[in-house]
Amino acid sequence: MQSAFSILDWLVFGSYFLLLAVTSIILSRTKITSSREYFLSPTAMPMFAVAISVLATSQSAATFLGVPEFAYAHDFTFIGFYFSALLAVIFVAFVLIPKYYEMKAVTVYELLQIRYGESAKKHAGVMFLIGRVLASGARLYIGALAISMILFGDIIFLHVAISILVLMFGALAYTYFGGVRSVILSDIIQAVTYVGAGVAVLVFLYYSLENIEIFATLKEHSKLNFLDTSIDGKFSLIGLLSGWLLLNIAAFGLDQDMTQRVLTCKNKNEAAKSLIVSIVLTIPIVLLFLSIGALLFLFYLQSDVTQNFEGEKITIFMYYILNEMPEGLRGLVTVGAIAAALSSTNSVLGAMASVAVEDLYKPWKLKQGKIDKYHFVKASRVAVLLFALLLSIMAMVSYFWQHYSDLSLISFALGVMAFAYTGLLGVYFSAIFTSRGNEKTVLWALVGGFITVLALQPYTFGVSIGFSWQIVIGTLVSFIIMQSAKR
Repeated sequence: MQSAFSILDWLVFGSYFLLLAVTSIILSRTKITSSREYFLSPTAMPMFAVAISVLATSQSAATFLGVPEFAYAHDFTFIGFYFSALLAVIFVAFVLIPKYYEMKAVTVYELLQIRYGESAKKHAGVMFLIGRVLASGARLYIGALAISMILFGDIIFLHVAISILVLMFGALAYTYFGGVRSVILSDIIQAVTYVGAGVAVLVFLYYSLENIEIFATLKEHSKLNFLDTSIDGKFSLIGLLSGWLLLNIAAFGLDQDMTQRVLTCKNKNEAAKSLIVSIVLTIPIVLLFLSIGALLFLFYLQSDVTQNFEGEKITIFMYYILNEMPEGLRGLVTVGAIAAALSSTNSVLGAMASVAVEDLYKPWKLKQGKIDKYHFVKASRVAVLLFALLLSIMAMVSYFWQHYSDLSLISFALGVMAFAYTGLLGVYFSAIFTSRGNEKTVLWALVGGFITVLALQPYTFGVSIGFSWQIVIGTLVSFIIMQSAKR
């Protein structure tokens, strides 16, 4: 196994971070006078830039490495998740986005304040923050783990911690000074970087497969399936039209991490277009990484591959990076993984800070008397630093969690937002489509959705039920709780 970067790799790595430094300085020069400008940009953002930012935010280091793993182990049916996402964003674009623009919202949870009262907004915001600290902290750890393997050739705590800090400082470079405008423009750089890395790997893999009938061999091993019509498949058609559809509605319409950048558009029509365009652009990118996994299957077809690194189970793409990647390309793939991790980390810092300041701190502070608008800009930047610290701590805790617990951290991390999403879905569906529910039932509905998903985990009561069905049942429980009380 290769264990160290070559000079060419370090040159690629250094050039990328020089680009980060220069662009962060340029993008941080925007003058910001209020927290609204910090979280929604002083001027309206172009639709296409927002679409690219949403695309980049929906990806992560776990996606960068995990999508090829799915195609290697299974087939192309994962692409159905993004067609489900396309249906979801159409719903969000025409049902939720107009409501957010009508009320000139800074965060999506302000809708609950208008419908049920201030405490409803606070409860939803707190649920989002708890879920995001857990999920994004663990995702940060996954990205740092990959970078530590590539940069240092090991996964000891010190090197993983350094990788966590590298990622976090990169995210802060954009988020702290420039706010969401800087994040959106930087996401374009990150998206181009990791897609470029993916294209380079695909081309290299393709030309390394000599004397192999690619499509015939993949078809022979049932690797070219795009649609799963079974009942219990992970991405079966029924799952895509039920639980996964609900998950995507929550991710793109109820999660401040995604919707914050959509609210920076000029109007609701531009915002709706940005969401739909983001998914249309995401589909070929996901196909790119699924194709990498399919070619890796062919590359290792006659090999006995043991996918581990110092006792840590790793994806086939990581195994390939560690063992087969040539000089230069290895550095490019490393910055691709960093770019994927940064695009999801810098956005979540701004999203969490916006909920903490706009939904929790600002209403409390304004009750004490008139406050200068710039005070909340300072508070927003302090909140960004606070959440950077919390996410870094969670990422480091995740290191010990995964190494000393039987509970799979990665599986929990990638699905943990479902604990918050089911409650939010039940509450929002009740708020939008019915006249029932009140301030008190919001809290019970959020908790009810959380507890339902927790009860359906195999490590709780030994119940084995598909993830998409967990979403459906949790949302239904939350919705019933909301319906149990009059307005």
